Amino acid sequence: MKNNAPEMATSLLERQAQWLNDYQPGVRISEQGCVVSVGDGIVWIKGLPSAAMDDILTFADGSRAMVFDLTRELIGAILLHQTDALTAGTSVQRSGMTLSVPVGDVLLGRIIDPLGTPLDDTSLTAYTRLQALESTSPPITARDFVHEPLYTGIKIIDTLIPIGKGQRQLLIGDEGLGRSSIALDTVINQRGQDIYCVYVLIGQKRSTVVSTIDTLREYSALDYTTVVVAEASSLPGLQHLAPYAGCAIAEFWMHQGRDVLVIYDDLSTHAKTYRELSLLLRRPPGREAYPGDIFSIHARLLERATCLNASHGGGSITALPIVETKLGEIAAYIPTNLISITDGQVYLDQGLFAGGFRPAIDIALSVSRVGGQAQHPRIKQEAGRMKLDYLQFLELEVFTRFGARLEASMEVAIHRGRLLREILKQERFSPTSVSFQMAWLVAFNEGLFEQVDPDDMEALLERLEQTVRQSSLNLDSPREQWVTAVADWLSSSVTWIRWTRRGWAPSSTRYGRSRAKASSSSAG
Repeated sequence: MKNNAPEMATSLLERQAQWLNDYQPGVRISEQGCVVSVGDGIVWIKGLPSAAMDDILTFADGSRAMVFDLTRELIGAILLHQTDALTAGTSVQRSGMTLSVPVGDVLLGRIIDPLGTPLDDTSLTAYTRLQALESTSPPITARDFVHEPLYTGIKIIDTLIPIGKGQRQLLIGDEGLGRSSIALDTVINQRGQDIYCVYVLIGQKRSTVVSTIDTLREYSALDYTTVVVAEASSLPGLQHLAPYAGCAIAEFWMHQGRDVLVIYDDLSTHAKTYRELSLLLRRPPGREAYPGDIFSIHARLLERATCLNASHGGGSITALPIVETKLGEIAAYIPTNLISITDGQVYLDQGLFAGGFRPAIDIALSVSRVGGQAQHPRIKQEAGRMKLDYLQFLELEVFTRFGARLEASMEVAIHRGRLLREILKQERFSPTSVSFQMAWLVAFNEGLFEQVDPDDMEALLERLEQTVRQSSLNLDSPREQWVTAVADWLSSSVTWIRWTRRGWAPSSTRYGRSRAKASSSSAG
């Protein structure tokens, strides 16, 4: 083999000579700091006099951190990535960058951490650009009124506590009452609605993270959803940044003119993480040991959810933050902060949950301050009549506990209220269409459920929903057509249920004999 060593040496010399020829002398100043201590997700640094808040710092061992606190002598930073080699004495430099996350349609169906690193064993390529995690909320001149509904598929919410695109609606209640289930139902219901979703999991157990992702995948909701994960074992800095990363991803789509739904699950854990970091960085504590700016960090996040006017693209971000209460105490510090920031709340009650009413939403304590503006006029009209009946029933029901003799009119109101309670019950992961909402509202307001046995209500509603799905009626159809059609549908459905309870159903039904007999045996 011919020896090419002389040629290689000549090439290297030529490149060196070219570099020397192009070299431009100048003064280059760089700062270098030194780690003083490290632990519990934070690092103290001396030096780096030019460091500013939110600057990204790089360490000689490969670790990264973000400046989170500045004192006269030291810099406090939260760790974003930590190696085993990070110790006191490690040199550190400013990177000259601020924190950003990849954005674009390539993120749909992906599971990432708050830094944009994929967690689903597939590399992330061809993203549109990097988006800063921190940004100012859109000015008032760029905003529009909430005017379009966002349907959750949950009967009690879509009728009594409506949500509009661009709204911030709080999900509040004790642990285990189904707050996350409502959020997942809402995401699942956006299938085919041309709405992108971002689900942010903050400080959740790995089993909860896996269950959430599996549920989204099972119902084909992961195709239009990005999941941002900072699980309980993650660094506190990542848990703190998770909601901002999710919001940045959603903001990119909003400015592209798209409608986006963002779930923050949950901000109670986020507040605790921020408190932990603040106490470790020796910030002065306030109420319940939370730092004084705890309100502003959540306000800064949630104010970025809005509806843009047509001149700015017409996109929107709808935010559903989740917050946990203890023993139903909604007057606690963090819940009251978030209630004051958001446009309403959906409150889940322990008593309703224990009584078998699912979803356990307390109508009296739940409110949507702006969602009614976006509600379809037909739904709004029918739901208004129904809500008055339900609130009246809740007041009258108290008298039944004392065994008092009631007037006939009160007995009728209580019966209607109990029927309505059965109607409003709904299983998890079973969102309903808006046409079905209209159908049962019309049926209830017209008294078409009066002769129905409450035990038959679930089967009757299933039959009604299947029939509505095949109908050509829509929300803009005349009410008279709805009344006539629903009356006919219910009449045939009641007949079918009666035959089923006897052990046989007419062969002309869509279910057939086998389904009818199975239903009869299970009922009895």
